[in-house]
Amino acid sequence: MRNILVPTDFNVSSFDCFPNICKQLDLEEISFVFVHVFKLSDSITDLLMLSRRSRDFEQISDDFFAGATAIKKAYPQIKSIKIEFLYGATLNMFRDFLEVHDIDTVLEPACCFLGKIHKASIDPLVLIQKSGLPVLTLRKDVKLQKSAVPATVEQELMEA
Repeated sequence: MRNILVPTDFNVSSFDCFPNICKQLDLEEISFVFVHVFKLSDSITDLLMLSRRSRDFEQISDDFFAGATAIKKAYPQIKSIKIEFLYGATLNMFRDFLEVHDIDTVLEPACCFLGKIHKASIDPLVLIQKSGLPVLTLRKDVKLQKSAVPATVEQELMEA
């Protein structure tokens, strides 16, 4: 099984390249871990409340959750889709995160990361580059099928 890190801002367009990834990886089982990275606060109150960070999940739209469900149904080789937040911008924290989640590949950030969702959000590109983690890029011979996922997401939302 391949565990792929997906740096994201939780935009539904993050799923646009998934059909191509599944095609590129053929019948290999895949697990995706969506992550958004936040700068660690200096405030003792913020640090004490890290375990109660449910408000960060409020940044994720219902469309994104529906998209995750739809894409998982559409491609049986996707075994799981997880959503995580990483609080901290050091390379050691990032490597620990990768180890805990057994990540072996990162999806090319250009496919899925568009921007910040909060003033404390940081761009994970530097951490990814310094980690030495292999980056999964879409092959040039695989055409991008952007319409495949939004249509599925739309259907999923209509059924709900």
